[in-house]
Amino acid sequence: MSVIPAEASNNDPAANQSDSDSELVLQCQQGNQQAFRLLYRRYQQRVRSTLYQLCGGEALDDLVQEVFLRAWKGLPQLRQASQFSTWLYRICWNVASDQRRQFAQQRSFNSKLRAGAETLSLQDSKHSQSLDLMEMHYQDIIQRGLQQLSFDHRAVLVLHDLEDLPQKEVAQILGIALGTVKSRLFHARISLRQYIQQQGEML
Repeated sequence: MSVIPAEASNNDPAANQSDSDSELVLQCQQGNQQAFRLLYRRYQQRVRSTLYQLCGGEALDDLVQEVFLRAWKGLPQLRQASQFSTWLYRICWNVASDQRRQFAQQRSFNSKLRAGAETLSLQDSKHSQSLDLMEMHYQDIIQRGLQQLSFDHRAVLVLHDLEDLPQKEVAQILGIALGTVKSRLFHARISLRQYIQQQGEML
């Protein structure tokens, strides 16, 4: 599809235009493909990161393209331009869910991440319920730990702790109650912490 550039660079000055998301969305709805290219460059790294955490590296490029293809096709129906980022994350979640179902049907939903033998030490605090995941965003042990979680728990943890989205927005993206987000986040953090601690004992 011609509206999506083959490659997008974070240093591309076009990605740093002062136009707001709302302005670009309105331009897209009027058929402006250049405006969509700007949105692509602005969000493609976030979409790629989210999909990687949810689905792993297999077919990542195809999944990213699928998200933006769906976005381009769906933009004419987007009524609240200011909600573009939440809407795009929702598409991202849907694509990841579709991919998960596909993997399940083919019985090949197996994340085969190679573990780099890196020593990881965490200071466990009795008073802290959260992990400083941003500092270890792409550490192998965190990725392996995420794959041990259920898909629902992983999604909440990725969107809130890694993508830094508010819990209320996570609830909107996933279509669940705020209380459910809080509950899943609590259990996901505990499970991930336990996994990391177990790995630390094995090193």
